Amino acid sequence: MVVVSPTLIERHLGNPLVSRVFGLLEGDDEVQTLLRMANVMVVTRLRYNDHGPVHSKIVAGSALELFEALRQRVQPALVRDSVGSEDDSRVVVLCGAYLHDIGNSVHRENHHVHSYYLSIPILNRLLGEVYGSRQHLFRVRQEILHSLYSHDDAIQCLTMEAGIAKVADGTDMAEGRARFPYLTGKVDMHSLSALAIKKVEILPGAVRPVRLLIDMTNPAGVFQMEWILETKLSTSGLQEYVEVSAQQDGKELKELRYLGT
Repeated sequence: MVVVSPTLIERHLGNPLVSRVFGLLEGDDEVQTLLRMANVMVVTRLRYNDHGPVHSKIVAGSALELFEALRQRVQPALVRDSVGSEDDSRVVVLCGAYLHDIGNSVHRENHHVHSYYLSIPILNRLLGEVYGSRQHLFRVRQEILHSLYSHDDAIQCLTMEAGIAKVADGTDMAEGRARFPYLTGKVDMHSLSALAIKKVEILPGAVRPVRLLIDMTNPAGVFQMEWILETKLSTSGLQEYVEVSAQQDGKELKELRYLGT
């Protein structure tokens, strides 16, 4: 059983390249300040759910977990298209997941575009610490930028790596994510549905490689599933590889089991 949480990333830090890049992201003043400013814009001013450093870490861990679960069945796009190695794909998944919301530091509207542009100098700087070849750096950077741009619900992902980051974003829906807007007095379907979800687990699927199991305390959590996760899955390119099910009090809500079919 693998539970989506801020500590999930630790399962993947045995990979030296992933560990190095994650350390650079976590220790970078610009990245961390932009993530904190994202929460100023989104949580403090719009009274919306967490989009800051904790969300980034959760999504990064979830994305790497999904990558490991899928890579035996789906060839990473960087490898398939002779752009880079499997470890480069892990870097793309990590950075695409970790940096996807920094654009909220500008505005929630079109934040995927803001994330794209803000990340260019950041990636040039941080990836320069791990890649000796500038051409290779630029290839990996462009794959990350594709992931950032296409994490918007309406945009179709063109790579496995981007699709994984998008789906991972949707897995951060448990009650903790609603904590800030709920405590500041905002009570709407978004906060109530997030509070209804106890945890999200990443498991082997019954008929597909991955099963996302959402454990909820009441049916309000269904809104979170349909509004967030199903929408993201529909443009991820990974619909045929991921099954989603919900349960309440140990009873499966079967009508929600296979999203995207």
